[in-house]
Amino acid sequence: MTWRVKGAPPRPGGDGRAAGFTLIEMLCTLAILGIALGLIVGYKPPWSGGLRLRGAAAELGSALRLARSEAITHNRPSVFELDLGARRYRVGDGPPRQLPIQLNIVLLTIAGEGRDETTGAIRFNPDGSTGGGRISIDDGAHGIDIGIDWLSGRVTVADAH
Repeated sequence: MTWRVKGAPPRPGGDGRAAGFTLIEMLCTLAILGIALGLIVGYKPPWSGGLRLRGAAAELGSALRLARSEAITHNRPSVFELDLGARRYRVGDGPPRQLPIQLNIVLLTIAGEGRDETTGAIRFNPDGSTGGGRISIDDGAHGIDIGIDWLSGRVTVADAH
């Protein structure tokens, strides 16, 4: 006795065999999926040193602009601290942020803002002005300078010459 759902068309080639996949078809499908998964998991996007350098420069420029903005908004000084030894920076009381260790970083700031040989700061006043300074970063092949204007506190990011 054959059971059919009412309204369902009869199976073509109704020779009594169950429809499905053979073992070889299943193994081939699993092998193809395994190869595809291996390619996807093993893929790493190309990462260039220049991209790392530009990303770090943009991040530092943004943090400096944030420190200036906080000083103006809260009407009190805000400090951008840079730890050259640990390759970290912090804006105000915020959490420290890590920079790539492959980069060479040099901080030039006024004498009163140097904490020690490896740590320095740039202080922004409530009117947006600062003591000025410059952060130079390079990856050995290329360099970028981040300048901070002493009068306006304006932050500029430019390729080093």
